[in-house]
Amino acid sequence: MTTAPASVFLPTLPGHYYTDPAVFELEKRNIFEKQWMYVCRAEDVPTPGRFVRTALGDETVLVVRGRDQKLRAFLNVCRHRGAQLCLTDSGDVGKAIRCPYHAWAYQLDGRLITAPNWQSMDSIDKADYSLHPVHLAEWHGLVWVSLAAEPEPFEEQIWPQLDYRLGGDRDKFARYGLADLVLGKRVDYEVAANWKIIQENFQECYHCGTIHPELVETLPQFRNLTGGADATYDTDGYLFAEGKTSFSVSGTAELPRIGGLEEHDDRKYYGMVMRPNCFISLLPDHVIVHRFEMLSPETTRVVCEWLFPPETVGQDAPYDIADSVELFHRVNQQDFAASEWCQPNMKSRAYRNGGVLVPTEQEIIGRWYYRWYHEAMGVDPAGQGERS
Repeated sequence: MTTAPASVFLPTLPGHYYTDPAVFELEKRNIFEKQWMYVCRAEDVPTPGRFVRTALGDETVLVVRGRDQKLRAFLNVCRHRGAQLCLTDSGDVGKAIRCPYHAWAYQLDGRLITAPNWQSMDSIDKADYSLHPVHLAEWHGLVWVSLAAEPEPFEEQIWPQLDYRLGGDRDKFARYGLADLVLGKRVDYEVAANWKIIQENFQECYHCGTIHPELVETLPQFRNLTGGADATYDTDGYLFAEGKTSFSVSGTAELPRIGGLEEHDDRKYYGMVMRPNCFISLLPDHVIVHRFEMLSPETTRVVCEWLFPPETVGQDAPYDIADSVELFHRVNQQDFAASEWCQPNMKSRAYRNGGVLVPTEQEIIGRWYYRWYHEAMGVDPAGQGERS
């Protein structure tokens, strides 16, 4: 066996980047609590009073539908003594957000309504005690929030990533009509691995021929991806194997096609990591959206949702989505197992300085993903100079 020259490889991040609580704390400040983070779908908060709760770094955020139908986000912190206002991950607060501790009550737009014995404090201006607002953006039915005081414009974070994946064809993404799709299936995966290990895995297919038999049977290009250090995404998508008419275990699932697609969109797959915590897969009859919840340096919850046209999953719909859901469910299980194979060895002395990226991994992970990470963290390419 011959060994490739060292110049062929690029380094990964050092091992402690995947385990060190101090690194994770910096990620909280510089990424999770600063950049735009995907938190839910607009469908999750359909009517006034409905809410979704999510943790971002050391903060907990509420996304609430107001009486004016507008979505807003607030820190889940009562202005009185700091109690959590909502104690579940989703639900309905009714006409007002009421603190369970001392019953301070807030409008759905965050304004303080009243509190017990307020008449004895009527010299206090209620406007000074509204809930702390959080920046929110709704994009194709996906809800993103930023905890930064002055975040960069949402479009400046999202569109360069999409342009990189789709070759600048923004109409292509719009044709999938994500805002009009509805939930068919949700699975939450608890993964004993750092979030970056999982995302790095999602951005290369060097492993696909080894651990994803069902996937490469459907997408034969993934079986043996080759290319030099400039290898990147096929912006025209990946074509299904001959004889495969759907992205499903059988390859023949018959589901309604997404209405806005064009003929050249048929039998194609597009997958894209949307940093920091979203992965989107576009398919002719459904869309899959992953959301990463960074729980600790070595644990990540991945929420995966399969979205379909309403006619596919309506109450009286004659279609069975199980065949389509099962394919990526297996891919998820395989990917998360592989991520867990790696996580324990991030503390090994053999991985102290990290591993290597082969040429087909270097453009997307080594240059595109790591460059973003270094810039977000305030780290130069040599791994020095984290912001405190």
